[in-house]
Amino acid sequence: MIKKILILLMFSLVFLGCRQSTLNLKIRYDQIQGLKKGDRVIFEQNHIGTVTDVSYSVDAYYMVDVVIKKDFANAATEHSLFFITTDPENKNKKAVEMIQLRKGGSSLQDGAIVSGSTKSSAIFNQMLSDLEKKIEVFKKDFEQFLEDLRAIPESEKFKTLEKELDRLAEDMKRSSEAVQEKIRKELLPRLREELEKLREKLQESGREDELKPLETKMEKIRGI
Repeated sequence: MIKKILILLMFSLVFLGCRQSTLNLKIRYDQIQGLKKGDRVIFEQNHIGTVTDVSYSVDAYYMVDVVIKKDFANAATEHSLFFITTDPENKNKKAVEMIQLRKGGSSLQDGAIVSGSTKSSAIFNQMLSDLEKKIEVFKKDFEQFLEDLRAIPESEKFKTLEKELDRLAEDMKRSSEAVQEKIRKELLPRLREELEKLREKLQESGREDELKPLETKMEKIRGI
């Protein structure tokens, strides 16, 4: 009798472990666009899960139950978005596609309820996230430039600042309005500070007029 109980307990633990190794989520949508039970859940062209149920709630939302395979459970985080799209492997079916706005973040818990996105809003949010990343990289590069600038002799700072202003001008021309505004508000004032420090040094030897070409470049950048 005891042996049978132990065997049953062992099977129960194995079964529980299998269930906990997958991730079950409920996704809330305004519209489901023909999504059905059995349709795929995809992430970066991988089949990571399946739609297990589609129902209509009393709150006038569609609730889509999905189960995500254990190998991809950690990919579903607070930065994940879920939208309904055409299944790339079967144009006659729909699929739930998951994308990540950024790496990291807390993993979604089993049984969590998340708000679904539309494809257009998911793509927009991803573009916005990519833009934020580019701005951060740009700012880090600029901070490194300022640090390097402080280490070079005064006689070389003029040419170094001139090259940086030319680079900023080119970046401004290629960048979106959001990046341009970031450069105007955060980077140009810092460069203005460095120009003023250089002016003080040049004034000591009566050479402040040499800064005029740099100031002209600064004005052109502001006008882009």
